[in-house]
Amino acid sequence: MSSVLNTVTTRIGAWTISAILGVIVFFSAGTGSAQQDGAEVEVLQVRPNFYMIAGAGGNIGVQIGPDGVLLVNTGTREASGEVLAAIQKLSKEPIRYIINTSADADVVGGNAALSKGRSVLGVMAHENVLKAMSAPSGQASPFPTDAWPNETFYENRRYLYLNDEGIEILHQPAAHTDGDAVVFFRRSDVVVAGHVLDDTRFPVIDLARGGSIQGEIDALNRLIALAIPPGPFLGAPQGGIAMSEMPGGTEVVPGRGRVYRQLDVVEYRDMVVIIRDTIEYMIDQKMTLDQIKAAAPAKAWDPRFGATSGSWTTNQFVEAIYESLMNENGKSRER
Repeated sequence: MSSVLNTVTTRIGAWTISAILGVIVFFSAGTGSAQQDGAEVEVLQVRPNFYMIAGAGGNIGVQIGPDGVLLVNTGTREASGEVLAAIQKLSKEPIRYIINTSADADVVGGNAALSKGRSVLGVMAHENVLKAMSAPSGQASPFPTDAWPNETFYENRRYLYLNDEGIEILHQPAAHTDGDAVVFFRRSDVVVAGHVLDDTRFPVIDLARGGSIQGEIDALNRLIALAIPPGPFLGAPQGGIAMSEMPGGTEVVPGRGRVYRQLDVVEYRDMVVIIRDTIEYMIDQKMTLDQIKAAAPAKAWDPRFGATSGSWTTNQFVEAIYESLMNENGKSRER
């Protein structure tokens, strides 16, 4: 087993300098230390007309323009007042649209407060998000009705046009959940990824809500396909410059944490694939779940993304991959 882990480790490499520099850029661009409990909302300008609000739970994408404000996600309910105040500093135009990328509480919690008034044309999400936020007749729903999306879609691609920009909402089935979407702002060249991408932890694969490891990898591959790397820096000094210093390229806003570029998403995807492949190999070797956990297949990335306590631990991530692979392969579970 040690030889297997050594082989896997040699494929990993270090987290690139561009990712490290990206962290430095994020925290030096006037954003401060972004809190995730609504205690401190911070604003980062991503493009001239596009911003990211951090610290309100999940990251919030904000497109502004003459037609009004479009939000991708609304953060937690508790942070909605601070989020609204931050938006009003960015634009005096009303909020016109809200798009939800999943049904997580830190994604949809501010829907009710931020959609009040007649100016909001719609709160849009995949129909599985509405199903997760509502409940069968006679049962209590996990969210109040005024927080529910009032415009849903079931197809793989929904689109709209606002502020002189085409916007694509792309459903990613069975990834983090069964209702995930990524939102592509075509003119701004920004993709809001929601919780299929999380810079603060291993991706949360919620099996109970229809998530799967293969769907998660497919969603990350979709992000890579949508994004383009920074362009060549004409007149660069001999020997070139670091990728992180090159101009242009698609900006990818994750569910939490710093803004990514395509290379960062590639590395995140590779990490998930290597851990998945390692666990799959261990399953083929007839190892039980407890044995797999003890072998620590995600150990190389634990210092960066792992946790031993909290809402999403390394063991929970490993278990979700194990359960997902067993379900996909129709194998009986051995614990």
